[in-house]
Amino acid sequence: MKVYLDLVFFINFFFDFLILYATKTILKETTSCSRIILGSLFGSFTIFLLFLSLSNYLLLLFKLIISILMILITFGRKNFLSDILYFYLISIILGGFLYLLDINFTYQNRGALFYGAGLGLNFFVTIVLSPIFLYFYTKNYKKSKFKTSLMYTVQIYVDKKVYHLKGMLDTGNQLRDPTTGKSVILLNSNVDIPVSNYFFVPYKALNTEGVIRCSKVERVKICDVEFSKCLIGFSKTSFTLGNVDCILPSIFKEEL
Repeated sequence: MKVYLDLVFFINFFFDFLILYATKTILKETTSCSRIILGSLFGSFTIFLLFLSLSNYLLLLFKLIISILMILITFGRKNFLSDILYFYLISIILGGFLYLLDINFTYQNRGALFYGAGLGLNFFVTIVLSPIFLYFYTKNYKKSKFKTSLMYTVQIYVDKKVYHLKGMLDTGNQLRDPTTGKSVILLNSNVDIPVSNYFFVPYKALNTEGVIRCSKVERVKICDVEFSKCLIGFSKTSFTLGNVDCILPSIFKEEL
């Protein structure tokens, strides 16, 4: 059997670079491209393990040590646990994607049995589709992570009653009562919280202005953080932002 070391080395380097770069993108690590290249080059030297007579346990141990050193070379020690966790997570996801391609492109099946068709995974498919797959994966992961990071469980205490709501932090919501300086939690129109006293707070948005009915609350609890200097405002229209019950003001971001 012929082994083309230069080709194997390039493929190892290519995938190590993709995984490290995807890890950097998802975790927003501040590392340079040269350190990613250096870490990828170090990881590519695992091909020389092919020439050593090692047991499966020793081979696994060597690969683990090499991956740890790759993370330290590329990102340092600051966020080591999260870096290596996502490094392996992305490796598993990319490996599953390549296995799926390999099954579909280079294997034939009869019923539930698969057998090789004589050729390995097409080199062009590997090189082209892998970066595309990781690009869309990291893009959608960051988008979903951003959305979920803005969602909170909200408990509003009014007249000795507790209302459990789903809230979303809106960085553009800077609505506050000009008299008391209290920020306003905007409730969806379908949320029913009966109040005995209320007053109106003026607001100004894009090309529109008016007043919104507001009321005082005893306290608000968001993920075990309590807020007392805030009001609840009753929206006249409904909003469908992830099926949330209320929109939290941007000032809460400093505490959450």
